[in-house]
Amino acid sequence: MSTYEIKTHQPGRTYNTPHFFILSKGLNSGRPMNQPCPNCFVITTAAEPTRESLYYLCLSLKTGQYFSYYLKGSVIPFICISDAKKVINEALQNNQEQQWQMKVEKLKKINVFEENLKQQLSAIKQLKITLLRS
Repeated sequence: MSTYEIKTHQPGRTYNTPHFFILSKGLNSGRPMNQPCPNCFVITTAAEPTRESLYYLCLSLKTGQYFSYYLKGSVIPFICISDAKKVINEALQNNQEQQWQMKVEKLKKINVFEENLKQQLSAIKQLKITLLRS
């Protein structure tokens, strides 16, 4: 995998290179996002395939609760940028490129399926409301 850069996101700043955001505060610390929020890091890469691969790597790390070990703070837990970088670098070293690409493709399909199910549940909810109001 190519290199990446992780920095603290500054609200209002725009990025020209492929990028995504990682939540840095709360119990969902480490969750990758496409849109920024006030408490997040930004990961920038040189190419879109690298960005996509890192996005799904962070998603799998969040799902596997790899970031939760590094949470600090008693009231509002947070993760330091150095700890987030350490988790990502360890995962990059442990992954074999070819196997990881297959996992990324499968994760994409799962996310599309999940979005489809969310839309179906929303439509069913609207149908119930319509039925009860008529």
